[in-house]
Amino acid sequence: MTDLLSLTWPQARLGEALVALAQAAKLSPCQVAAPVPPAGLVGDEIGRWLETAVSHLGLEAEPTRIAYGELTGFLRTAGPAIFQIAAEDGVRYLALLRVRGETAVLLGPERQTHKVLLEAVRAALAAAVEGPVLPQVEVLLAEMGNGRQRDKARQFLLREQLAAAPIDGCWLLDLSPGSPFWPQLRRVGFLRQSLTFTGAYFVQHFLFLFSWWVIGRAVFQGRIEMGWLAAWALILFSLLPLRALSVWLQGLIAVNLGGLLQRRLLLGATRLHPDEIRHEGVGQLMGRVFESEAIETVSLNGGIRGLTAIIEIIMAGWVLAVGAGGIGHALLLLLWIGIISGILVVFYKRRYRWTVLRRGLTHYLVEVMVGHRTRLAQSLRRFWHRGEDDDLAEYVKVLDSVDRVGIILEVFISHGWLVVGLLGLVPAFVAGSSPAALAISLGGVLSAESAFRKFALGLVNQLMAGMIAWDQIKPLFVAAARPEVVGDVNTAVSTTPPSGQLLGVHGVSFRYNVQGDQVLDQCSLHVQAGDHILLEGSSGGGKSTLAAVLTGLRQPDSGLVLWQGLDRMTLGSAGWRRRVVFAPQFHENHVLGTTFMFNLLMGRRWPPRREDVVLAQELCAELGLSDVLARMPAGMLQTVGETGWQLSHGEKSRLYIARAILQGVDFLILDESFAALDPHSLQRAMACVRERAPTLLVIAHP
Repeated sequence: MTDLLSLTWPQARLGEALVALAQAAKLSPCQVAAPVPPAGLVGDEIGRWLETAVSHLGLEAEPTRIAYGELTGFLRTAGPAIFQIAAEDGVRYLALLRVRGETAVLLGPERQTHKVLLEAVRAALAAAVEGPVLPQVEVLLAEMGNGRQRDKARQFLLREQLAAAPIDGCWLLDLSPGSPFWPQLRRVGFLRQSLTFTGAYFVQHFLFLFSWWVIGRAVFQGRIEMGWLAAWALILFSLLPLRALSVWLQGLIAVNLGGLLQRRLLLGATRLHPDEIRHEGVGQLMGRVFESEAIETVSLNGGIRGLTAIIEIIMAGWVLAVGAGGIGHALLLLLWIGIISGILVVFYKRRYRWTVLRRGLTHYLVEVMVGHRTRLAQSLRRFWHRGEDDDLAEYVKVLDSVDRVGIILEVFISHGWLVVGLLGLVPAFVAGSSPAALAISLGGVLSAESAFRKFALGLVNQLMAGMIAWDQIKPLFVAAARPEVVGDVNTAVSTTPPSGQLLGVHGVSFRYNVQGDQVLDQCSLHVQAGDHILLEGSSGGGKSTLAAVLTGLRQPDSGLVLWQGLDRMTLGSAGWRRRVVFAPQFHENHVLGTTFMFNLLMGRRWPPRREDVVLAQELCAELGLSDVLARMPAGMLQTVGETGWQLSHGEKSRLYIARAILQGVDFLILDESFAALDPHSLQRAMACVRERAPTLLVIAHP
C-alpha cells in the first residue's frame, strides 16, 4: 500500500494528472496548460470540476459507480481512468493508464509509468467499503490461522457481505462523442480491424480457390492421388481458423462502430436546437428512431457483405484473367459491373422516392391516430380519407416502378452474368483451349456469379437502405459536433453559497427570425437570492421566451444575462444548467416511457443514491403523489408514459415540478406548471415549491 500511495496525485495536482493521462493514452496529443482545482472542493463538486476540466481537452469524463463484487472485472477493462482513494493526508487520486492481465499500469506524479499488481489497486479502492466490516470478518477467521485458505475465506466473506456495495470516485476518460469521428474510429481500432478482416478474407478466398485448383488438376489428369487429396484436405482445414477470425472481426467491427454511432446520435439528439424539432410531429420523430436502428444494424451488416463481395469479384476477375478467356474475359466482367452500376443508380433514385413516401405515410398515420377523434368530429365522412387515398395511389405507383427496376436488377445480377460469362468462353472453346484452362475460367464465372448475389444482398438490400436512411440521421450526427460552451474551469464550479443579486438581465432583445417582430425589447430584470417572483401576462407576450433566454435555451440578439456577474460563456452550458432550471409548459415537457423513478431523478443523478430516492419519496408526498404511487403495482419502479401507467394531466404537472426541484439548483422557473391542478392540489404544490425552491420565478396567466 505504501508503494501505491507514492504513485497517487494530490488534489492540488489533479488537473496536471488529467492532462498527463490524456497525453499518455494518446487521447489529447496537444500540450495544454494544466488547470488547477480551487481549494475546498468536496463531494460532487470534485466530479463537476473534473468533468469541466476534461471538456477543455475535447474529452469526456464519465462518472462511474462500481459494485464491490464487480470491481475486479471492471478494472480489467478500465483505463484510462481516474480513481479517488482516501489517504491519511486527505483525498488522493490514481491515474490508471491500462491493465494487462494481472498488472495495472499507473501514471505517477513524475509522469512516468509504473507497473503494480492489479490486486493492490483493487484493495486500495475497496478499502473504504471493507473497513467497517473487516473487523467482524477477522473475528470469524480468528481460529483459522494464517495462510492461503484464510485469505480466500476472507475474500469470500467480504464478497458475500459487500457484493452490492457501491464504490464511487471513478471517472473513465474517453474521446467526446462529438469529437471528429475518425479519431474515435482509430481509438477503437477500426482501421486495424478492417484491414485485418480484409486481409484474412483475401487469404481465405484465395485458399478456397487454390483448393479447387488442386483437386481440379488431379481430376483432369484422370487419376486422384492420395498426395493431391491430402493437400486439398489440408487447405480446407486451414480455412477454419481464417473463417473464425473473419467472423470474430466482423462482430467486433459491428459492435465498436455501432456503439460509436449510438453515442454520437444520442449526443446529437440532446444538442438539436428547439426550433429544429419544434415543428416535427410524433411520426417524424418516430421515423428518426427507426432510421437510427437501420443505420446501426442493416447498413453495418450490408457494408461488410458488400466488402466481401467486392473481394470475391476482384479474385474472380484475376481467375478469369489467367483462365482460357484471358484479359478479354476479365474486361467483360468489368463491363458487366458498369452495366449493373448504372441500373443501381436508377434503382437507388426510385427507392429513395419510395422511402420518402413511406415515411410520409407513417408520419401521417401516426398523427391521424393521435387526432382521430378530432377528425371524426370536425370533418365530413366523405372527406375522412381523401388525403390518404391520394397518397396511397402515389405510393403504389412509385412502388410499382421500384419493383420493375428491382426485377431487372435481380435478373442482371443473378442470371445475366452467368449467361454472359459462359458466352465469353465460346471463343476459347472454339480455339481448342485446354480443359484445365476452361475449367479455371468456368470456376471464375461461377465465383463471380456468387459474388454478385452476395453483392445484391449486401449492397442493394442493406447498405442502400442505410444510405437512404442517412438523410434522417445526418442532422443528429452533425449536431453532435456542435461546440458546447464549456466555460472557465474554475468559475464553472462554485463552492460559495449564492447570495445578493443572483440574476441580472440588462437590455435583452430577442426575435425568432430576422423579419419578425421583437418578442423581447430591451427587457431588464434583477433577481435577488430568496426572491419568489410571479410573472403574469397575456398569451404571446414573451413570458416563455424570456424563460428560455434565462435558462440558456435561446441566445438574446442583444443585451446581457449574468449570474452573479458572470455570463454563460464564463460559466459554460453545464455550469449554467446547474444554477437555473426551467420546467416548460405542458406541451413542451414529456414523460419518458420508463420508470417513474427515472422520470423524477433523470436530471439529478443516475443511477441514484439512497438519499436521492428518499428525497424523491418525500417530495412526492408533499406534492400529493403518494396516492398515485400507492396505486402503482411497482411503486416508483412502475413504467409510466404512453406504453405504461397512464398519468393524468395534473399528475404529470406535479411530476414535472418534482423533477425540476430534485435537480437542486439555486433558481427555479416554472412555466404554467400549476394550470392543471385543482385548488387542493394547487395549495399543496405551492407550499412545497415555496419551501423547496431557494429562488423562484412562476409564470402564469392573469
